Amino acid sequence: MISKTTALRSDKLRNAAKNQQCSVQILGVCNFNPDTVVLAHLFSTAHGMAYKSDDFWAVDCCSNCHDVLDGRVSFEWLAGEKEQYMLAALHITLMRRIRDGILIIQ
Repeated sequence: MISKTTALRSDKLRNAAKNQQCSVQILGVCNFNPDTVVLAHLFSTAHGMAYKSDDFWAVDCCSNCHDVLDGRVSFEWLAGEKEQYMLAALHITLMRRIRDGILIIQ
C-alpha cells in the first residue's frame, strides 16, 4: 500500500522538464520560453493542501503559466478552463516521458 503522506519524488522526472516547451500554453499568458520551464506539480487531494503532489502528477510549465496554475496570478476567464489546460498538459508531459524512455509501459 502506498502511503498518502509520502509523495513520489524523481530527479529524472523533474530534470526532464528542462528545455522543454511549455505543455500548458495558456492563451495570452504563456511566454513560450523553454529556458523558464520547470516541472509544475498539479493540485492533488491525495496528499492534502500542504504537500506537493507526486512528480508524475506534474507538467512541463513555463514561469508565466506556472504562476497561473499556482494561483500567484489570477485570470477570471480561465476559471472554467483551468482543469482542461492542466489535463491536456499532463497528457503531453506524460507522452514526452514515455517517448524519451523515462516512463516505461510494461
